[in-house]
This record gives sequence, structure tokens and C-alpha cells, in this order.
Amino acid sequence: MENKVMELKHVNVYYREGRKKKQVLEDISFSVYEGEIVGLAGESGSGKSTLCKCALGLLKEYDGEILHYTKRPQMIFQDPYKSLNPRKKVGWILEEPLKLERKYIKTQRREAVEEMLSKVHLPEEFYDKYPRELSGGQRQRISIALALLTGTKLILADEPLSALDVTVQAQMIRLLRELQEKERIAYLFVSHDLDVISMLCSRVLFLKDRKVTEYENL
Repeated sequence: MENKVMELKHVNVYYREGRKKKQVLEDISFSVYEGEIVGLAGESGSGKSTLCKCALGLLKEYDGEILHYTKRPQMIFQDPYKSLNPRKKVGWILEEPLKLERKYIKTQRREAVEEMLSKVHLPEEFYDKYPRELSGGQRQRISIALALLTGTKLILADEPLSALDVTVQAQMIRLLRELQEKERIAYLFVSHDLDVISMLCSRVLFLKDRKVTEYENL
């Protein structure tokens, strides 16, 4: 078995309602391994997005253990436009993780960004474009590039294909698989579409009644 990139052990998640705590997820335990795609399915309101937020460290009302064995996982959303600064060009957006590391000069940052654009199959002229100038599929590719530039080996993908048409969905599925194979990226892939999950995922976690049931070899 490959190396683990994330592990949840007996995680319970709560929301506060005034002075009371309401439990929304119960005894969640699973691992994600390097280079695998794990599906996360469930009805609307079952807690899929809550589980992702908790795994990212965005929720504090939980107990149990959440262990990261890579750099903190990154999130890509159904609508990437909301997570990309509309006032900044793609190059500026993608250079931000590299600026935080303080070990790259500007020419090195640009080279790294252009290399990453190539990995998500976008030409280097996208460096000077604004998010509003891109299609939904192109923005989703930028979101993936941004996640990878942080150095993480785990991406949490919350319904990343549902806003795209069928042709673009197929292109994105090919890209996700390519990055999985070449870069050893793992995904926790949230979707309501079981056909997409069956195409992409080796395992699927079903959230129901606050708990997880796991199936393998779809």
C-alpha cells in the first residue's frame, strides 16, 4: 500500500446552536493514500462539505484525530471563480504560494508558474489573463494548478465537475487522472454523480445518518 497522505480517526463533528452542540458527523475513520482517488458521496445535507472543511482545519468543533502526512490539503470548488481573486491576473494568483516560501526570485516564480500551466494544459499566455476572461473549465484548471503549487499531495475536490458541460467534464476527468499518475496526487472527490465516481475512484465513502460506509472496487 502507498504512503498515507491523510488519516481521520474516530472524528466527531459538531455545530453550535447557542450554548448547545449538535453532532453532525459521528465516528468518521478512513485514510487516503498517495496517488489514489477516493469518492465521497451522499445526499444533499449529509455532511460531505462539512467533512471536507473539517479535514482542512476550518472547523474547530470536533474531536478525534485528523492527521496530515503531506503539506496541508488544498480545496477546489464547484465554482472556482469565487476562490480566484477577480482583480488579479492568473500569474499573480499562481505565484502567491511561491512568494510565501520566500526562496524564489521573480524569474523563478514565473518559470514555475508557466511549467504548472503546461501541466494543466494551458498555454503560457494565460499568465496575463484575468479569471473573468476564462471559461469554467479553464478556471478549474487554474484552481488545480494553484493547489499543486503549494506542494500538497492531496486535493479535496467539492463537486468540481458539476457546473461543467459533458465535453469539458470528460477533459477534466482525463486531467485529474493524468495528474494522479504523473504527480502521484491523491483526491478526496466529492460528487453526487455516481457515474463520475465509478469512472474516477477506486473506493467510495458514502455518508448517511452522520456515518461513513466504505465500498471498494467500484
